[in-house]
Amino acid sequence: MSRAFLIVMDSVGIGGAPDAGTFFNEGTPDTGANTVGHIAQARPLRMPVLDGLGLGAAVELASGLRAPGLGAAPTGLWGAATEVSRGKDTPSGHWELAGVPVPWDWHYFPDRENSFPADLVAQVARAAGTAGILGNCHAPGTAIIERLGAEHLRSGWPICYTSADSVFQIAAHEESFGLDRLLTLCRAIAPVLHAMRVGRVIARPFTGTPGHFTRTPNRRDFAIEPPGATILDRAQAAGRVTHAIGKIGDIFSHRGIDRLHKGRDDAALMEHLIRLADEAEPGSLTFANFVEFDSLYGHRRDVAGYARALEWFDERAGVFLSRLRPGDLALFTADHGNDPTFTGTDHTRERVPVLGYGLGLKPVGQVGYVDVAASVAAHLGLAAEGPGRAFI
Repeated sequence: MSRAFLIVMDSVGIGGAPDAGTFFNEGTPDTGANTVGHIAQARPLRMPVLDGLGLGAAVELASGLRAPGLGAAPTGLWGAATEVSRGKDTPSGHWELAGVPVPWDWHYFPDRENSFPADLVAQVARAAGTAGILGNCHAPGTAIIERLGAEHLRSGWPICYTSADSVFQIAAHEESFGLDRLLTLCRAIAPVLHAMRVGRVIARPFTGTPGHFTRTPNRRDFAIEPPGATILDRAQAAGRVTHAIGKIGDIFSHRGIDRLHKGRDDAALMEHLIRLADEAEPGSLTFANFVEFDSLYGHRRDVAGYARALEWFDERAGVFLSRLRPGDLALFTADHGNDPTFTGTDHTRERVPVLGYGLGLKPVGQVGYVDVAASVAAHLGLAAEGPGRAFI
């Protein structure tokens, strides 16, 4: 039985979203954002594996931009996908790629200061066992830890913050506050936020001393459950083994997942993916997320770092593809953009690449996120369900 590997390169957008003008970064519309294209303009990219499948062609299809360093003649499946869910965040993108568009508008906290209502602040403090919280604002995660970490150590109050995404983030010191205590707090408060249609409560543990704080890999996302059957649910119900790599477990509330593979960083997650190319069961589905493009480089607007990460991923992707078996399908895509050349620090509304290995040359043109799930289902021989149309 053929296997399927669905690999999400978190935030690797390719520009051109038709509704980008209705999404904003610090008041500036996302029109013209192009994560891969603008990185390549800053420093030509060397990505022979994904470009050989059709990455450069996908960038040009999505946005009209010819990305320096890319543009090889495609040899694989290639196209560009457009999202319909009204969000440029992790759950929206992943759920829709898995066949379930978000049927509601997410709740956001638009005020940059005093962002949270008083009753929510009181509930969080009560759950934490403290007299209050720190932060209560929009902020990049590393910056707010540096600004408030010392006060957090002194007071013991959790640091709570948000962004342009539908998130409520809680940072706390792993040793002085306690990792288990932080996770218990996030788990306790998550139903309150979910009832408000806030997509995720995120635990952001850190260690260190003032001036030397460092976030740890023990982050946890407590997300709303998808409102319908995802490709993971469908594959599992059909008796297929499902593997989740990285944040996929948290994003899908650990539903539809038989085996979860986690690691300290993307390098460790890539080793899981390569191993599964050797070992995953016939007929299985592996769903992977690689997040460091977004968390380490996109939000921090680190163009050079993002470029290096893309080129590292491309080299390791080549190793992964060399291990696949005849009949396997590997699809590489993304959930949203995060153009490091753009204003602000938030995600950018973009189309995403769809690149496939295992079917030979196959241009699929402009497709929808949901068509990715439909195509995985078709490859695995699952019954056609949901709104997508298979492009394989």
